[in-house]
Amino acid sequence: MESKLAGIFLLVTLCAASLPGKRTLILVDNWSIRETHSVFFRSLRDLDYELTFKTADDASLALIKYGEFLYDNLILFSPSVEEFGGSIDVSAITNFIDGGGNVLIAASSSIGDPMRELATECGVEFDEENSAVIDHLNYDVKDAGKHTLIVADTENLMKAPMIVGDNNKSPFLFRGVGMVSDPENPLVLSLLRASSTAYSYKPNEKIDEFPMAVGTSTLLVAALQARNNARVVFVGSLDFFSDEFFQSSVQKANGGKKFEKSGNEALALNLARWAFKNKGVLRVGKVSHHLQGEKEPPQAYTVMQQVEYSIVIEELVQGKWTPFKADDVQLEFVRIDPFVRTTLTPKAGVFSTSFKLPDVYGVYQFKVDYNRIGYTRLYSATQVSVRPLEHTQYERFILSAYPYYASAFSMMVGVFLLSLVFLHYKEDVKDKKE
Repeated sequence: MESKLAGIFLLVTLCAASLPGKRTLILVDNWSIRETHSVFFRSLRDLDYELTFKTADDASLALIKYGEFLYDNLILFSPSVEEFGGSIDVSAITNFIDGGGNVLIAASSSIGDPMRELATECGVEFDEENSAVIDHLNYDVKDAGKHTLIVADTENLMKAPMIVGDNNKSPFLFRGVGMVSDPENPLVLSLLRASSTAYSYKPNEKIDEFPMAVGTSTLLVAALQARNNARVVFVGSLDFFSDEFFQSSVQKANGGKKFEKSGNEALALNLARWAFKNKGVLRVGKVSHHLQGEKEPPQAYTVMQQVEYSIVIEELVQGKWTPFKADDVQLEFVRIDPFVRTTLTPKAGVFSTSFKLPDVYGVYQFKVDYNRIGYTRLYSATQVSVRPLEHTQYERFILSAYPYYASAFSMMVGVFLLSLVFLHYKEDVKDKKE
């Protein structure tokens, strides 16, 4: 009985370890943010996230203890912090990301140096303090006159349903700082751009130099999925997540269509779910390969044999692993370069194919490397050996070699005839006259 209970406990432990963590630390500038952003936090609790609130300058702050991370996710709703408390600093947060942790960052026009430095480490650059995104054509009717309460259209949203959702019909309200992405960093995703008439500058100052971001190069929301599948989301507006913006109506001041509710709540929840790996997570299951008509893989394959390969891929949907559905998963049979590249056929989460091994022996890998926007990177490599034909496996008579066979046998016949003539030919000997 004890052994059965131990086995069940081990199984539960392994299953829990394979799922994304729920422990979430939220750092705020002041405690009023818990009230002004209560709808967003309630939505996270409904998804079973364990929320821990602390001020950004709390002296007891720590992300790691005894070599283990205390949290799985980090939310920074403290844009104006000048120095984090405890053992947390920009280096500690980057180490947290390097260790696989996920971070959601919300900035504002009062952004401090630590937040700007952290964004730079991740390939995103925020504008200076006291700057804001300004749009003199696409601002909301509730704007105070500086045209900083802008309306972002859904057309400016990146076509990435796994990250931003696919039912975004209402425009978004935005009031905050702009940012630009590092063009040399291919991992940064520009999720929401400003319109072509927007720019980022200090609204109370005269423009005497070119703004840092102009037009569609001005990013409102950006994301990064690191090579270790850690996810970071940057939003230039802390108000973007507020109850006021969630419940507010949207209408452009130049007589645009009125929407009873903004799209902020839906987009914010989609961003949070993606950032904390509640969706878009893939994993590899059983991988098998063998000769056609057999069940078990051989110790080594032989060139030109027919091989069958299959791999199980699962997707995390609402906390459960379900068969992944896709028709663009490819397999590569690689030595140094791919010798075979073929698309796998899906069936209930099992992706399979059959192909003929190349006529080149060596050490190969069955490799599946699946990279799609919004999904974690899926990588599987299985090493096998491919040997040349044994001497008993070669064909005895090759059709293309018939001329050589004919020449060899004709030479043998010629030598045989020459031997007969040479051995049996006898010249007549004339008698000598005495």
